[in-house]
Amino acid sequence: MADEQMTLEEAFGQLEEVAKQLEDENISLEDSFAVYQKGMQLLKYCNDSIDKVEKKVLMLSGEGKLDEF
Repeated sequence: MADEQMTLEEAFGQLEEVAKQLEDENISLEDSFAVYQKGMQLLKYCNDSIDKVEKKVLMLSGEGKLDEF
């Protein structure tokens, strides 16, 4: 599972590694499933982190409208 202390940059770096591992044609089915599962956990962590930042931005905007960045 993704470490809650991980930065988004670290998570994206790990996702790059996951993608490289999955592209390896010599990976076994079992290993590819484990790597895929790790990637999905990392994606969820990234999405959750981005959602938290978006909510903070909405609160800071005062009106609850999403402003263009």
